[in-house]
Amino acid sequence: MESVPSASFGFVVSALLIGIAFGYILQRGRFCMNTAFRDMIFIKDFTLTRAYIIALIVMIVGANLMEDFGLIHLGRQTFRPFSQIIGGYLFGLGIVIAGGCGSGIIYRVGEGLLAAWMAVLGFFLGISATADGVLKPLYDLLRSYQVGESPITLYSAFGDGGAAKWGVIAVLVVIGAVFVLKGEKPFSPGKQKGFYWSVTGLLVGIMGVIAFWASEYFGVHTQGVPTAFARGLNFTTPTRELFMTIIKGDASPQFAQVFAIGPFKTTWAALYIVGVPIGSYISAKMLKEFVWKVPPAKELLTVFLGSLLMGFGATTAGGCNVGQALTGAATLSLGSVVATIFIILGNWTMVYFKFIKPMKDL
Repeated sequence: MESVPSASFGFVVSALLIGIAFGYILQRGRFCMNTAFRDMIFIKDFTLTRAYIIALIVMIVGANLMEDFGLIHLGRQTFRPFSQIIGGYLFGLGIVIAGGCGSGIIYRVGEGLLAAWMAVLGFFLGISATADGVLKPLYDLLRSYQVGESPITLYSAFGDGGAAKWGVIAVLVVIGAVFVLKGEKPFSPGKQKGFYWSVTGLLVGIMGVIAFWASEYFGVHTQGVPTAFARGLNFTTPTRELFMTIIKGDASPQFAQVFAIGPFKTTWAALYIVGVPIGSYISAKMLKEFVWKVPPAKELLTVFLGSLLMGFGATTAGGCNVGQALTGAATLSLGSVVATIFIILGNWTMVYFKFIKPMKDL
């Protein structure tokens, strides 16, 4: 039986601190990608969308620079069109029903929202039913078809060298910069209770880059592990790993390395998930925004059903909004970009039927 290495001090501290810092930033900046995508068509507000673009640009440049300098290994997803299109679309529908994306529901646990607690439970159950339970045959079927033997990137058509990669990154940076600068001035923060949108985007991006490095440096036992790569920030598989650690004492990851903390075998990513609501709680208490809120039973049921759909969609797509639209997209994986596009389309579809159409019918 293979022995499990003991978790180092750096493993525990880096995971918790990054989770706490990320939760603090999310709450202080009101950063939820469900809101960012929803507001684009619902109220024609692109503020949080611009924050997302800033974060993505920072992560693309930072992650690929670290890869080129040999500091990290990026694990790019293979292109599985059926799973990434269908899973992404269903996840996009689910986040509107649940009232928050993968990161949004977890950081709002720290604000005292009972609906967020219910959403996290449903998210885990949806993930587990898909990865390990009754929905696994459908999951396996959707993910059985992939294009090519190796991951396809946005620059694959232009070559596999650094010139092709950085040429595409340069184009993306220019397009992103134009979009960010087109609207509300990013360098003129007014007086507000939390972080200004551009500061939020910058901090989210910086945390994403740090998490790429820390998740590999502290979270991978390189000896005998061929799948050693930087996981970075994500919420789908880490949520499953956290719950499995609590339930049976073993995270039982599909590809990540486990480390022993006393009787528990867990992953770096599962531990950072613990820190997110702690950081959110700290921010909410400082802003005097923490309050226990118990919604009506009907709303709890709606949130639960939406989060179940989120769990299935995120697992099938290979990641949630952060896992695909930030961390995955930062690797320039075509599969991650396609999943992100369909997450947005699913979000817009449900926003139309839940908010826009009822207003038009009045």
